[in-house]
Amino acid sequence: MSIKPLAILFDLESQERSGSPSFTSQPLSKDPQPTSDGDGGRIPLEEWLPITESRKGNVYTATFHLFCSGLGLQVLLLPAAFAALGWVWGVIILTVGFAWKLYTVWLLVHLHEAVHGIRFSRYLRLAIASFGVKLGKLLGIFPVMYLSGGACSILVITGGKTIKQLLHIIYEDGKVPLTTLQCFVIFSCLAVVMCQFPNLNSLFGLSLIGGVMAISYSTAIWSLPLASIQQRNQNNVSYTTKDTSFDTIFNAIGLIAISFRGNNLILEIQGTLPSDSKNPSRETMWRAVMISHVLIAIPATGGPIGNYLELYEQDYSKRAACFIHITFLINCLCSYPINLMPACDNAEMVYTTKRQKPCSVFVRMMLRVFLCLVCFFVAVGFTFLPYLAVLIGAIGLLVTFTYPCFMWISIKQLQKESLMWWFNVSVGSIGASFSVLFVVASALHLADKGLHANFFKP
Repeated sequence: MSIKPLAILFDLESQERSGSPSFTSQPLSKDPQPTSDGDGGRIPLEEWLPITESRKGNVYTATFHLFCSGLGLQVLLLPAAFAALGWVWGVIILTVGFAWKLYTVWLLVHLHEAVHGIRFSRYLRLAIASFGVKLGKLLGIFPVMYLSGGACSILVITGGKTIKQLLHIIYEDGKVPLTTLQCFVIFSCLAVVMCQFPNLNSLFGLSLIGGVMAISYSTAIWSLPLASIQQRNQNNVSYTTKDTSFDTIFNAIGLIAISFRGNNLILEIQGTLPSDSKNPSRETMWRAVMISHVLIAIPATGGPIGNYLELYEQDYSKRAACFIHITFLINCLCSYPINLMPACDNAEMVYTTKRQKPCSVFVRMMLRVFLCLVCFFVAVGFTFLPYLAVLIGAIGLLVTFTYPCFMWISIKQLQKESLMWWFNVSVGSIGASFSVLFVVASALHLADKGLHANFFKP
């Protein structure tokens, strides 16, 4: 498909006559108003949806969003990975994964406006433009929706359990006044309130708070144990790989891989930035990427390699544990609306294309309450979801490590067997192969260790 038909077909404001209304705009005929760009009297759908409703972002707001979406609870998986891989291989794999993710982010940032006159402000839109309608939906819908709704469900589980653990610390007699389900409800109610910001750009304050909280608990996790002379003098700590079985090694590598999240939000965050021929959004976005990833690298590479449960043995254990749990809880709450935003945007797209008008404040609020309820019921029904992080998350890894490489080949129409073509094919194929290996390793690991599938028993 040539560039011009591609632009017409996948422009959100174009009149698409086929496909699901969830992912393509339907014909709109009732008194269409010209868009802010003045492109032929189309319905201004971009200006009605929460991701692109406000394009007044800047390098600071983009940095906050990238920082919060790229640094969160997933870094707490790193100690388990390092325990299996050892320090040397753990650091090597973490470094390679970080560089790999940075490269695919660069690809996405430059693909955002790769077609003249079109901004791909949604990952799924770029997937459809790259691979075609049917294949793009087939490859993109599940991983993108999992990374949005699935991440929010895991945040409900993790945040709810964090509330209960915090109560355990506060109530020394061990009699916690709330059940796990009630803690889930409390977290979900707080999350619903946090989700009522009108658009992605308006969440920059939450992103800043969430990022600061992530640095706070990550720093506390690794720095506080170092203050203990007893722990500094321990001689029984091993830094070598103990279990070299296939499922253990690749499951550990998978834990490191899924810590590199956030690529599913790169295009959306860039969609909040203004852009013109003199100052294209890719320049501002790439500056934000570099700043945010430098900040992310600090706690991710040096922070969580420790066990905060050991803090309970220290004299300052109660204060430290409360601080870690509270900051972690705030980070979960701040991350929730950012991760849910793609699902909110898609839900509003369905309403807007059918009603041919923007969502009212009440409709927008009800849609977000509904999506939060869905995430809550998934969390309650599948409380063991975090234990399947590598198994299910391996599919989501394609969004980070594989799809951008093939998207670049398709959109840029690279000459076959050129150097850039071979490089992206190789990198994308390796990413797809690792995704399959992670699924197999995780399945074998679960078969060996077992899984307590506590359906609807949080």
